[in-house]
Amino acid sequence: MRILHTMIRVGDLQRSIDFYTRVMGMRVLRTSENTEYKYSLAFVGYGDESTSSVIELTYNWGTDSYEHGSAFGHIAIGVDDVAKMCEDVKQAGGKVTREAGPVKGGTTIIAFVEDPDGYKIELIQNSHADKALGN
Repeated sequence: MRILHTMIRVGDLQRSIDFYTRVMGMRVLRTSENTEYKYSLAFVGYGDESTSSVIELTYNWGTDSYEHGSAFGHIAIGVDDVAKMCEDVKQAGGKVTREAGPVKGGTTIIAFVEDPDGYKIELIQNSHADKALGN
């Protein structure tokens, strides 16, 4: 078994595709529309769905925003150089909400960015990605 994808609802599908591809460096893997139930999907990721977990962006036609609730935390992505990724995100017009630095109480280097719908994305230094935060 493996995790296939995480689905998030977005208010503007093209804006979200632009963020995840241009700012975060993912690629669009596939898209679809369901006219009967009025929604569009875009699957984005760094690798093929047959071997990698991806993000499903769901746009329900006519809905431009959502309440995230208090249970969802963030999506985590391993990167080789968190500080450089933060600079790349800012240069591409993205929003960094926590600059690169050690996690509180530990040594793992992390940062946070925010997508256009306000979802948080944690960047974790690849050299520490397989360790529990704080170790």
